[in-house]
Amino acid sequence: MKKTLSFSARICLLTGLFLFFVLPVFADEPTPTPAPTAEGVLEGCYITKPGAKLSDCDISPTQCLFETNPKCGVCCLLQVLYSVTDWIFAILIGLASIFIIIGAMNLLMSAGDPSKVASGRNYIMYAAIGLIVGFLAKAIPAVVKLAVGVT
Repeated sequence: MKKTLSFSARICLLTGLFLFFVLPVFADEPTPTPAPTAEGVLEGCYITKPGAKLSDCDISPTQCLFETNPKCGVCCLLQVLYSVTDWIFAILIGLASIFIIIGAMNLLMSAGDPSKVASGRNYIMYAAIGLIVGFLAKAIPAVVKLAVGVT
């Protein structure tokens, strides 16, 4: 009975966390992509992330066309990198918060059992490692900008 109650409490807590903290991150509206040409090649992309627009790019407010701007490929690459790293960051933050809660529950319900205490500490340590990886993922577009040599 005690295990069933503990398991159901964890499921309710994780569901609540998912609904209130993780789900709103994924409710972002999708951006339209320019229509492909007859050969199936894209003509450009829409820039929605502020960091993806380069300082010397002369693009319209959101659309970057390859014919009018030679640096449009780099802007579109940065746009994709920002979007992917934002998803990675959101997923890792959600998972880390879940692992922290599970680790804390293991610590609180250990009743002095050394194996449960170690398990709870490991959950929290893995969550901290996940947070570090998430923050490093946010630095990838800046590293790509540095490698490409644009500002």
